[in-house]
Amino acid sequence: MARKPTLSPSKFTTFLACPTKYYWTYLDPRGKWYLRSKNYYSFGTTLHLVLQRFHDSNDTGVTTVEEAVAAVEDSWIDAGYSSAQEMQEALGEGKSIIEAYVERVQAQPVAATTIFFEKLLRKDQGDWVLTGRVDRVDEHPDGTIEVVDYKSRRQGVTSEEIASDLAMSVYQVLLKEQFPDRPVRATILALRTGVSATASLDDSQREEFENDLRALAREILDRDFTGHEPTPKALCASCDFLALCSKEPKFQADYEAWLDSNKREILEEDS
Repeated sequence: MARKPTLSPSKFTTFLACPTKYYWTYLDPRGKWYLRSKNYYSFGTTLHLVLQRFHDSNDTGVTTVEEAVAAVEDSWIDAGYSSAQEMQEALGEGKSIIEAYVERVQAQPVAATTIFFEKLLRKDQGDWVLTGRVDRVDEHPDGTIEVVDYKSRRQGVTSEEIASDLAMSVYQVLLKEQFPDRPVRATILALRTGVSATASLDDSQREEFENDLRALAREILDRDFTGHEPTPKALCASCDFLALCSKEPKFQADYEAWLDSNKREILEEDS
């Protein structure tokens, strides 16, 4: 029996940003040869690994500030950095972020218990499966289930941003499936500053979101990518697959025209 296709927040957001990028990332195996390591992925993954150990009650090796800082170096991922100096600067920043985080937690301990970390959640949708990997899930004394998402690049966050964030809404849907009788909420934590915000979907909002998500899933799964023509957009300049799209003569001409058009707009804005 064929496995059901899976759709995740990353897949949804990639498709919404650019169907061509979705195609090269998830459907055509040739795309993997064009993927480049990103230093911000390496940086974020390192911090996630350390925080996972810190919040794991079974891991006694990262319980103090000193141990957490040492764990940054032990867990360090060096892929994607352009130079040794850039990497060392990032390593120092990572240590500072983790040091400040652990100090904040120790100064303001919470009664919540961490029940999941880096866990893949699933919900069957019939002919496809909704998935999402959560950074951390806490259970509060009143029974509330809270998903906490770490952001290593952000300085701040608002509850309005969380309410409109596709991934955070997906996590709430997945957790509500596992804890149908519990209140569920979502929190984003900006690791650089310690700023956090929280939001939650009520029953009607969650139902509306799930309906919209199913419609989007159908658009993705039913789409015929054969002969799909890439369209120039702002993200092309930093996209790993620009070289692939540029092999299409029409795209190359359209992209050059798009660049010229945007250069003119920039000049007009500056004048």
